[in-house]
Amino acid sequence: MHMKTPWHSRLSRRERQIMDILFRHGRAPASVVREELPGDPSSSTVRTQLRILEKKGHVRHEEEGLRYVYRPVTPRRTARRSALRHLVETFFDGSAEQAVAALLGGEARHLTEPELDRIARIVSDAIAAQRSAARSADAPRGDSPDGNDTSGEREER
Repeated sequence: MHMKTPWHSRLSRRERQIMDILFRHGRAPASVVREELPGDPSSSTVRTQLRILEKKGHVRHEEEGLRYVYRPVTPRRTARRSALRHLVETFFDGSAEQAVAALLGGEARHLTEPELDRIARIVSDAIAAQRSAARSADAPRGDSPDGNDTSGEREER
């Protein structure tokens, strides 16, 4: 199965660094981006890279007085999902189980009990959703003997 190349994989290392800064801040002028970039790039270099990112459709700018303020076009949630999918595919052979095990194996001792409780709740909810979807897939579809359509889900209260 061929996966679409994640948007962040089509960016240079420096462009990804700029996008990371913009995602952290939500929006930022070139001066803030420049301050946070490693290697002390020039102002003109940063502005050029921001213009390139804008041409590629990754950022937009708004004018605030005499300066441009840049913001990512891609919602942070979408970018996070894409990056996570890429990470799992690249380093864990597509296995979410291996990724979670690696995360919890070394980092679990740094997690608080409330954080672990939230993780357990997420796993429990995922199991319940999967079981519910399986039951829905196994349910009969179409008209019942009394002529009523049974293909829709009924909400129980």
